[in-house]
Amino acid sequence: MAQTKPAGEVAAAVQKTVASPTTSATQAGSDRGSEDDHGTLIEAINQVFALFRLNYNNQYYAAWSDAEQLRQVKRLWLEALNEFPSEIILRGARVAIESSDYLPTLNKMLQCCRTSLEEFGLPDPRQAYLEACLATSPKVSYNWTHPAVYFAGRDSDWFFLANNPESITWPVFQKHYEKWLLKAVRGESLTLPQQPELAHEEPVALDPQAQKNALAALRKTTGL
Repeated sequence: MAQTKPAGEVAAAVQKTVASPTTSATQAGSDRGSEDDHGTLIEAINQVFALFRLNYNNQYYAAWSDAEQLRQVKRLWLEALNEFPSEIILRGARVAIESSDYLPTLNKMLQCCRTSLEEFGLPDPRQAYLEACLATSPKVSYNWTHPAVYFAGRDSDWFFLANNPESITWPVFQKHYEKWLLKAVRGESLTLPQQPELAHEEPVALDPQAQKNALAALRKTTGL
């Protein structure tokens, strides 16, 4: 049975681990593009596998002894986890390592990423997207799961979300949600804006002569 490391050591490893020559970015599937965000996700996947190799050494090599198989597995994980920002993927790896003596499956890793979000009261990106699309107006008064969802929807533009297909709106929302999600995870306070109150004016009482004049004008206008 593999021995997991204490929580403090795992957290430190998450911060310090960098991709080694045997876990280069090209192994995780650089053919999908060279954008900065995608490159960051590739690096996160490489770091996750490096952490797994350190913590589950025997299990790791028993599961992925073949280099080509490892490349394919990394591509699969990259595609499955790409809705999460890299910081959450690394936090998910820490949750997996701290909670089990066994090498996690992809399904377990997905659960761990969602668990790391739940610790901050945040829905996963897909849930947040659906919430933003289905929220009723006025948006600021809606009972949001977390303010990050509101801000991501606002930045995406409510009209845009409501009037375009998911294939167009989802990538835009995902980008904005990642920004606000990371703000929340890093401890920034997110507060919904206050809904402006409607102006309320007290009626002004007319003096008796003004009332007579107003009544006369009303009769003249209506012919009564």
